[in-house]
Amino acid sequence: MSNVTVIGLGIMGLPMAVNLVKAGHTVTGYNRSQDKVDALVAAGGNGASSVAEAVKDADMIITMVPDSPDVEAVVTGDDGVFANARAGALWIDNSTIRPDVAVELADAARAAGLRPLDAPVSGGEQGAIDGVLSIMVGGAKADFEAAEPVLNAIGRTIVHVGPSGSGQTVKAANQLIVAANIEALAEAIVFLEAYGVDTEAGLKVLGGGLAGSKVLEQKGQKMLDRDFAPGFRLALHHKDLGIVTAAARAKNVAIPLGSAVAQLVGNIVAEGDGGLDHSGLFTRVARSSGRD
Repeated sequence: MSNVTVIGLGIMGLPMAVNLVKAGHTVTGYNRSQDKVDALVAAGGNGASSVAEAVKDADMIITMVPDSPDVEAVVTGDDGVFANARAGALWIDNSTIRPDVAVELADAARAAGLRPLDAPVSGGEQGAIDGVLSIMVGGAKADFEAAEPVLNAIGRTIVHVGPSGSGQTVKAANQLIVAANIEALAEAIVFLEAYGVDTEAGLKVLGGGLAGSKVLEQKGQKMLDRDFAPGFRLALHHKDLGIVTAAARAKNVAIPLGSAVAQLVGNIVAEGDGGLDHSGLFTRVARSSGRD
């Protein structure tokens, strides 16, 4: 068992930290909101009042924060991870950030004597709660193998996909696929409702065929119920699609469908609905069809 620090105890980070406690690891958490730290302590973990305090005795340090600047903020500077973690510690970034930033921070981590892995996750809040996340990992193979006992406590499908930055690149592809699926599912449900079909029955049969997907399984009922309480906020998916489109442009990769969905997500966020679950993209499809 390891001493694990988790920095960022939000919708995803807190249940991940709790699952590490359940697996027998000694877990210390840090978050800007004290109530999240208190929740981890109530679940058997420990709390810290700063990043420096949180990481000083850690074998492995997990960061789970919203965006590239947030990761940079917690790992750099006098109070950051790089300046205060002990030499040889593993740094596992489960955040979703730009691949180029992941590479730059991995180089800085190695210069500070740490072993970096970019390991973004997929599966949403429920996947984090159930400990069944899909984790795509970039970094040195030996470091990946050392991190597997910890990653196994929070995920089910855990794959080393290449050197530093590769995990973030695969996650960008994941977010492209998920967004396109959500848009297609939303359009299909509005289409079915317009024709008076029993939509629950319709989704059941669609889910059993080639149209079946994790998106249909996890988001279909939310759309039918108009329940868009956030598991993964549209604002974050908007950020992720910005990563996808920028990275695709940098390599001259055409993503016409991805670009269209990115614009739709950007529009709904600009209208003030970024706090909805990403299945809330349905609301724009419904409004556009006059069926909201």
